[in-house]
Amino acid sequence: MNYEIGVMIKEDWEEVARIYLEGINTGKATFQSDIPAWENWNNSHITSCRLVARLGNKILGWAALSPTSSRCVYAGVAEVSIYIGEEYRGKGIGKALLTNLVKLSEEDGFWTLQSGIIRENAASIALHKACGFRELGIREKVAKMSNGKWHDVVLMERRSKVVGVN
Repeated sequence: MNYEIGVMIKEDWEEVARIYLEGINTGKATFQSDIPAWENWNNSHITSCRLVARLGNKILGWAALSPTSSRCVYAGVAEVSIYIGEEYRGKGIGKALLTNLVKLSEEDGFWTLQSGIIRENAASIALHKACGFRELGIREKVAKMSNGKWHDVVLMERRSKVVGVN
């Protein structure tokens, strides 16, 4: 498949939101239960680190960073979001997106990327490990889905070897 990794733009939102909803519907990709409006999503994510996998006019998947804190000492720490369209999972698109997001984040001065992944999402955990993340621990029954089911979250982190090292 000859897709390209590129910058996410506002006009991609409809397809990005569709893929996000596919993730929500799995019950193991996020605790989010509905798609936010573009303005809310846009305001909560870092503008310089948003990517899509694009095949012609079709978005296959996306990845973005959001800040973990408003405190200046955490300016180089961000949380990863990555979602792949249902029909494109398992084809290497996630690895391409996350690898490019890591590179872009380092160019933008981020020294730590973190992810909180629902324990049942083995594919996402494996993807993060393949891209240099390590497991920090597990938060047991930290959040409850709207269906009442509690889930553990695996905390993962990737420290840059080029940014924030002295």
